[in-house]
Amino acid sequence: MKRSSLLRRSAASFVMLTLIFFMAVSRAQQGGGRGDGPDTLPDTPQILGSGQQRFRVVPIKGFFRPSAIAFLPNGDFLVAERNGNLRIVRNGRVDPQPISGMPAVFRGANGRFGLWDVALHPRFAENRLVYFTYMKPNPAGNVPPQAKGNAGAAGTSVLARGRFDGDHALTDVKDVFVSDAWSDGFSVTRLIFAPDGKIFMSIGMPLRDEAHGGPNHVGTAEQSQNPGSHAGKMLRLNDDGTAPSDNPFFGKPGYRPEIYAIGFRDPLGLIIHPDSGELWEVEHGPQGGDELNIVRAGRNYGWPVVSYGSSYAGPRTMAASGPEREEPCAPGMEPPILFWSPVIAPGGMILYTGDKFPAWKGDLLIGGMASTQLHRVDMNQRGLPVRREALMLELKQRIRDVKQGPDGLVYLTTDHEAGAVLRLEPVGDGSAN
Repeated sequence: MKRSSLLRRSAASFVMLTLIFFMAVSRAQQGGGRGDGPDTLPDTPQILGSGQQRFRVVPIKGFFRPSAIAFLPNGDFLVAERNGNLRIVRNGRVDPQPISGMPAVFRGANGRFGLWDVALHPRFAENRLVYFTYMKPNPAGNVPPQAKGNAGAAGTSVLARGRFDGDHALTDVKDVFVSDAWSDGFSVTRLIFAPDGKIFMSIGMPLRDEAHGGPNHVGTAEQSQNPGSHAGKMLRLNDDGTAPSDNPFFGKPGYRPEIYAIGFRDPLGLIIHPDSGELWEVEHGPQGGDELNIVRAGRNYGWPVVSYGSSYAGPRTMAASGPEREEPCAPGMEPPILFWSPVIAPGGMILYTGDKFPAWKGDLLIGGMASTQLHRVDMNQRGLPVRREALMLELKQRIRDVKQGPDGLVYLTTDHEAGAVLRLEPVGDGSAN
């Protein structure tokens, strides 16, 4: 039997275990906030974990809401900040001078948008190209036609690239793909290079506009089901931003050629599975509906028609944030492999393949923002989830990006105004001593 079929069969039996576990975690947690206010992260390394895997958390401070990490060949790494800055960490220290050449970003009324992701071209050693996704601000006087009311402050998701000089500058910076996913509401855009050099780019569209009972002036969740819109989609692009001719809807009337799959709410974590080569995605659902999906060409993943979650306002369906239907599944729409209720508010995700943390090898590690944790999904030898573990709750930090470094260590970013990169190092032999 195929692994994907086994995963689907295991999902139903896993739901009750998930619900019991996370009800306990939710009761134990103390808030989590939105990453505002004073810095609460200790300056000194902390030893956490127990049993099979203890680890040391080493903070690298000096960031404003760090959203993503990309490792350079020499071991240094780039860090994207939500305010639009791109920073570099050399020998474990943050360079105080941001990298020049970055474009202006749209940050929104609450300052929570901006620069979302950063990645190196697979041939970075040759071409020095750095790719990033950000919200492009709406030029003055160029309000999108779907705008209603006070809609001048809006942005759209963009893929851009520049050439890194190895020091403090990006040159030849340009937008290689500008989506039509204009919004003044929350929308995250992530990217990842596939083994064939193509780019997967996710665009969220979680909330409705005023005409559909939501808060947005521009952009609405219903666009996630519109094949003529990039909003709420997984896109597949060439490295120059054009649409590959083997995309599932290329040349089909009424469909954007860049679309790979439709019906996403707000994807925050993308990985290419190291064994299968499949694209895996984790996303924010509404209340009680965070999802893990295996994304396949041409499939529909349901938002906002169906979801295991409910409206934040209380009703199961509709309002600003709920699905359209009571039932969580519908014909022609893919169910998630896993879902979380209560939610973990997932951030970035990796499947750990290194040797530094043997108890985690082959497991998913997912950032938890509102749940202030590093979330581990223990996978057995057949690639099936068997248990879950909430790590790092003691620090009460919103964990956004998760990356495995070339050194085999795990690196996290904290979603806070006084943000940090956290380097996880193994302690001893994994015993509880």
